Amino acid sequence: MSRPVLTAVTDRWEGRLVTVLERATDLDVTRRCADLPELLAAAAAGLAAVALVSADLRSLDRAALAHLRDSGVAVVGVYPPGDEAAERHLRQLGVESVVAADVDGALLQATVDALTGPGPRAGVGPGRSRDGGATGPPGGTTAAADPLESLLADPSRPAGAGDARPEAGEAGLGTGDPDREGLLIAVWGPTGAPGRTTVAVNLATELSRTGARTLLVDADTYGGSVAQVLSLLDEAPGLAAAVRAADHGSLDLPGLARLAPEVTPGLRVLTGIPKAERWPELRAPALEHVLTLGRRLSRFTVLDCGFNLEDDEELSYDTRAPRRNAATLVALALADRVLAVGAADPIGLQRLVRGLQELSVMPVPDPVVVVNKLRASAVGSHPEQRVREALARFAGVQEPWFVPDDREALDAAVLAGRALAESAPTSPARRAIAALADDYAGATTVAAGRGRWRRR
Repeated sequence: MSRPVLTAVTDRWEGRLVTVLERATDLDVTRRCADLPELLAAAAAGLAAVALVSADLRSLDRAALAHLRDSGVAVVGVYPPGDEAAERHLRQLGVESVVAADVDGALLQATVDALTGPGPRAGVGPGRSRDGGATGPPGGTTAAADPLESLLADPSRPAGAGDARPEAGEAGLGTGDPDREGLLIAVWGPTGAPGRTTVAVNLATELSRTGARTLLVDADTYGGSVAQVLSLLDEAPGLAAAVRAADHGSLDLPGLARLAPEVTPGLRVLTGIPKAERWPELRAPALEHVLTLGRRLSRFTVLDCGFNLEDDEELSYDTRAPRRNAATLVALALADRVLAVGAADPIGLQRLVRGLQELSVMPVPDPVVVVNKLRASAVGSHPEQRVREALARFAGVQEPWFVPDDREALDAAVLAGRALAESAPTSPARRAIAALADDYAGATTVAAGRGRWRRR
């Protein structure tokens, strides 16, 4: 029984491929699409389960590939014979499998069988790949492994890179340990400015001071402020440029390093969108690839996330909806550790409890609760004991971390555009966050000038 296939291949090779498909395989071409919109429409209509896509198909990007995947269509990339640049472009986009345009029927059949045969099928897009490492049928065709699983096996390979050679210029970049992948730490908190950015910036700084390469990413689509806190230029391209490059399959490790310059030794910063209205630029499939490369670039990647966890945009649209909260949801889904930051006052704690309830039904790691701005004036005498008892009673949290309120030191740090470690190294708030960083980094000693603030 023949299986339906869609094609969107350049005119030079389409005729030959269609002939091979019809004469040497059990595949049947149901539509020869002239452009990407026609291909997406045919896929959404359920006309086929496989699509052959040319490397030079206009507007082909990660969002389009995610659309095909969500429509249940596996993609086979087609590149001109001997064109390594086109092949590499397809792999950087995260295409499931690639073949040369002069492929024979047996290899083409094996490639499609590997994608649509029994068992789990390789995928592209958000929540599918952490490194895009690939295996495939004999003959050189490579199928991408599940992203969330393959990163665990080999952190040194980029999404969709298959067995491709490292890009020129990657020497000297990376985590410094090829046997260990970078750790993603998402810093989240409910609405009301509980101090997400303060914790993220200072946690990233303290991690870098342990000697580990660290990347700080501003993924807040409502009010990103990492650039302002560290006195970086608003006009810096940062995350938006990285996502745009990833969407078009042109982002590699050196490119990410250029967009995320070092602000202090060992600490790179990928600034966020300068205006909240630019949130549509942070597309989920491309953002996932940026974070995947971040794992390769640094031992720790600290994500400053937005507060909103809603994912109901599709209720207002008849078509695939833009998702303003996609950046936060993708960051939390990919994170290895999640910090839930709440303010130590009655309103802040109530919001934190409700936020923890929302997180509990999401596919995220159990969050580590950080109670920020701790002070007796807001909750009464013995503030740690009172907050601990409230969280244990209403949220089941037994061991929160406490960050004391040190408004004077924090104001001075923001005014100077520096982290607490630089502007107020003896601040109680700095000591608390440094202890948390030591816990993640596995540090056994405290750096000079750093006191130990123990979790109680």
